[in-house]
Amino acid sequence: MDDSNLLTDNPALYEARFPDPERLAGRWTEETLRRYGAGPRVLDIGCGTGRDAAHLHAAGRAVTGADLSGAMLRHASREHPGPEYLRADLRGFDLGARRFDAVVCLDSALLYCRTDAETDSFLTSCRRSLTPGGLLVAEIRNGAYFLRGAALPTAPAVHTFTHRGVVHRSVTRLRVDPAARLLHRSRTWTTDDGSPPVEQCSAWRLLLPAELRQALTAHGFEVLDLHDGPGPRTEPPWREGLLPTGTADADRLHVIARLTGS
Repeated sequence: MDDSNLLTDNPALYEARFPDPERLAGRWTEETLRRYGAGPRVLDIGCGTGRDAAHLHAAGRAVTGADLSGAMLRHASREHPGPEYLRADLRGFDLGARRFDAVVCLDSALLYCRTDAETDSFLTSCRRSLTPGGLLVAEIRNGAYFLRGAALPTAPAVHTFTHRGVVHRSVTRLRVDPAARLLHRSRTWTTDDGSPPVEQCSAWRLLLPAELRQALTAHGFEVLDLHDGPGPRTEPPWREGLLPTGTADADRLHVIARLTGS
């Protein structure tokens, strides 16, 4: 499946559609790293536009941001300088001799590992890249929430915003495939400047909390916390110092795990 889309190919448009002026994801990540005593070297895998990587860099960390999209990496280097940015596929990466005290994977990027084999490859890559005792911090959509029959909106979600004088309108539909355990998203983009509509399709893996815990354990990680909130995309908005609930029932899932082996 092609993961490229209008927003990935146009990172400035992505940031206009999903503004994060308070850097909630970056702040949550930095607070999590401090709470669990992570060292300074951080790999942000699937870093996207680089906003979160730059926030971690500004907090004093030595950050490497990695992404598969060349457009995202060029934007990150230009608009969010500080981290080192390089191209890598989270479904299997080898950064040579580089070792990190923490790997972070935000905004459901991990769920582009759509098979068990790809998830295993991701965790193998994380293990290879981490120092002993290093942290893996991720936030993803919770597969249990969708697979247990949570009602998806019957009507498509419609969003409109203006970027550089052009009005963009997206119409998004979600569909759960229980057999394949995928959350499918179809989206149609239109603008008021006469450009033809753009149709896009993508899918995320629906991971259950229990199987994520099992996979982490099998790869030598100790799960320190696995909860539905608070986090950067949960309600009410996350705030520093707010402790996790310890549950995993909502549509977002946050995981913190420590590499126990060498």
